[in-house]
Amino acid sequence: MALQALQSSGVALRKILSHFPEELSLAFAYGSGVYRQAGPSSNQKAAMLDFVFTVDNPVAWHSKNLKKNWNHYSFLKVFGPKIITSVQNNYGAGVYYNPLITCDGRLIKYGVISTSVLIEDLLDWNNLYVAGRLQKPVKIIAMNENVALRSALDKNLRSAVTTAFLMLPESFSEEDLFLEIAGLSYSGDFRMVVGEDKAKVLNIVKPNMAHFRELYGSILQENPQVVYKIQQGRLEIDKSPEGQFTQLMTLPKSLQRQINHIMDPPGKNRDVEETLLKVAHDPDCGEVVRLGLSAIVRPSSMRQSTKGIFTAGIKKSVIYSSLKLHKMWKGWLRKTS
Repeated sequence: MALQALQSSGVALRKILSHFPEELSLAFAYGSGVYRQAGPSSNQKAAMLDFVFTVDNPVAWHSKNLKKNWNHYSFLKVFGPKIITSVQNNYGAGVYYNPLITCDGRLIKYGVISTSVLIEDLLDWNNLYVAGRLQKPVKIIAMNENVALRSALDKNLRSAVTTAFLMLPESFSEEDLFLEIAGLSYSGDFRMVVGEDKAKVLNIVKPNMAHFRELYGSILQENPQVVYKIQQGRLEIDKSPEGQFTQLMTLPKSLQRQINHIMDPPGKNRDVEETLLKVAHDPDCGEVVRLGLSAIVRPSSMRQSTKGIFTAGIKKSVIYSSLKLHKMWKGWLRKTS
């Protein structure tokens, strides 16, 4: 599986992991603190380390973590692990973040997500939130032998490739492809307007081309719909209506539903397959797919950010937002200087 290529041997990351309950089906680190980025996030040593912990039993995990790390939680801790898990699963994008935590001398943020919720997001793109994180290079620190999870991780990468193909021309570069893939989970994200550096996607991809190749190389070589010229770093895909229909039919269910909703006029009630066949013949097929992505990401990112006020607490939310705005301001100054 492509993700195994990025398995981390980082002692520092595993040491941080030792401060938390061990019952994890998957733990990974991501972002500018792990992979070098261009722009305002280029200082890796000063960057916050971002983690996601995937757990089979969130109530039991939070119960143990409250005993070990009581001060990591906002006021919600007084309501206990069941309420914390309810907030985690039922609001936002299904992930509970504790930000601005000092651990082993590093500032970290960690999110907790249920294994079943993550698998659904990886397969169907219900929120394209943690699934979106896993479409970019990450450092996998721990992963158990959950076959369903491993299969879903692989399917998420293949779905990212197919979706990007639909938004690209017949011939394009590796960089073009990886920019589209890295941008999938930012489509319609309101934080790209307020709080994030506008060049974020480019800053992620440019210094990490080798990591993207490692993540997607085997998938591209195995894909029958693409000619992958590795030496030239170029790709060619089938843009015929038949080729696009095949790709559209393999998209995650939530994206197919959003495309159907966008294209199905009131009163027509077309089934999804009929709508996708129509989109496959549409010259604006790529833009329709992009609109479908935005319809998933925009509400998901807004709900998760609102939820962060409660899970982080007012004080930490203000500090965290200030750090994001400062980073955006630095990015703007770089462009204008």
